[in-house]
Amino acid sequence: MIWFPPPCPPFMPSSRSTTVASVAWVLFWTLMVLVALEDYRRDGGSAPWKPILWETSSAVVATCLFLVQRRFSAHHDVLVTSPWRWFGQQLRWLPMYWFGFTPIVFAIRHAIYALAGDRYDHEPWADVFVYEALKITLFFGLFTTIGFGLLSYREMMKERVRAEQAGALLREAQLERLTRQMQPHFLFNALNTISSLMHTDVARADATLVRLADVLRATLALGERPQASLRDELRLAQGYAAVMAERFDGRVTLDWDVDPAALDAMLPAISLQPLLENVFKHTVGRRREATAIRIEARIEARVDQGSDGGTLVLRVEDDGGVLDAGGTPGITVANLRTRLAAMHGGRAGLTLSALAPAGVRAEMRLPC
Repeated sequence: MIWFPPPCPPFMPSSRSTTVASVAWVLFWTLMVLVALEDYRRDGGSAPWKPILWETSSAVVATCLFLVQRRFSAHHDVLVTSPWRWFGQQLRWLPMYWFGFTPIVFAIRHAIYALAGDRYDHEPWADVFVYEALKITLFFGLFTTIGFGLLSYREMMKERVRAEQAGALLREAQLERLTRQMQPHFLFNALNTISSLMHTDVARADATLVRLADVLRATLALGERPQASLRDELRLAQGYAAVMAERFDGRVTLDWDVDPAALDAMLPAISLQPLLENVFKHTVGRRREATAIRIEARIEARVDQGSDGGTLVLRVEDDGGVLDAGGTPGITVANLRTRLAAMHGGRAGLTLSALAPAGVRAEMRLPC
């Protein structure tokens, strides 16, 4: 049957899509009534109310059964990106039409014929059930396919809107990132570190200068696209961390625990490096003690019905940070949360949590 898109898409109001689907449904059954009337007239019938009754009874019962199905299967709309699973869920409702449609429709017809003082004659019940089951199966398949098309189109438009929103947010994030990274204080600190190393260790100074160039180059490259693989994000983050580790020589240790299976997972471009920057800015830069930073990435299996893939779990944690007592996220965290929501809706998120006895963990989760 026709699947009316559920409420919420900003690009296609629920009332509009429901109206379009309802009109299509009414037109289909109107056509069925007209065809039945024409066939009845050609066969020499003299009571035109009969073919109207036959088709309208079918329309009413089919609509009621559809509404029941829709009421209890709307939550499976998220499976439209996995066609086989979506169609499998819809096929579970086919027996309801087999065993519910014919008895109800023929009961209505018999009742109205009796009220009209007439008798409703039809083929033997076994033949009726087989014929009606085949017919309703054909209609079920036709309108299930149409429903899949409507939902797929809606999902495509939703992803398009998300991509446009994510692109706009990315441009803002890129501008903010480039502005802050290329501000004099960032380059001054990095170049000052390189200058100091040149008097003691030319090789380290040269390596640090190369890493700084890589960081700026990677920032520009990643800023041109809304998403990037974890592999590319790590390249930027590790280059940035290496430069900062030279600046805070002896005051920071880095532990990279990355599952190779997660390297090709996609995440918002320039999203890992800002989390590291927060640690260096708010923890390493404010402590004299050594700070241990751990970066972990892995894929977790998803058990919800909305995805065939897994969940990318990305953590950046330290052993000395303190969460803001007010609980208000900074610009970097707020921007990243907005970008995650624009790309993945409620299926992705970024949380900050305090560790015991000290430290802060930033955890990002998103479908992959």
